[in-house]
Amino acid sequence: MQLREVIRRRRMVRNYDPDRPVEPEVVQRLLEHAIRAPSAGFSQGWGFLVLETPADRELFWTATTPVAGDPDSARRSRWLTGMSRAPLIIVPHANRSAYLDRYAQPDKGWTDRDEARWPVPYWHIDTGFAALLMLLTAVDEGLGACFFGIPPERTGHYRTAFGVPDDFTPIGALTVGYPAPDTRSASLRRGRRPVDEVVHRGRWGA
Repeated sequence: MQLREVIRRRRMVRNYDPDRPVEPEVVQRLLEHAIRAPSAGFSQGWGFLVLETPADRELFWTATTPVAGDPDSARRSRWLTGMSRAPLIIVPHANRSAYLDRYAQPDKGWTDRDEARWPVPYWHIDTGFAALLMLLTAVDEGLGACFFGIPPERTGHYRTAFGVPDDFTPIGALTVGYPAPDTRSASLRRGRRPVDEVVHRGRWGA
């Protein structure tokens, strides 16, 4: 599939065929493409948790889903019904320390690990790049995928459940699988903003 077609077809898929696993070679390609993402100083400060077994996936949803009584629980329950059918979950993590260490090395010229030197947290941005490459690869492989956040109040439960080191921060998670019919997101009613509305040439507002 040509790149322009992959980009055009990319969408967040929230319902999956539970009877069609993602082939091991496809999972490997998703991960191999993820590590082709750019990273500041070639720091590559990322780590990916791959959850394929039913037990691991169930543990993920248990650890990351708000408990009953949450004011948003009804909507999340509908969302979870389709999302939990995905046969594959990949959780990309960012490692800030890898970047601070890398830029304290002689070839980068900094003599300390001061986070204030960074205009934005590139460890999160670069890991996001890696997640996007997996989303695009999923489309190219005929799969569906969805990137979503782990609720902050559940991050500790997630870390404990999977033994995630403190240095690694989950920036979200991806469900991956063969798509099943799902409901079009209500957010899409807003429409995609046109290029001319978001692009400023030469000077902001010009």
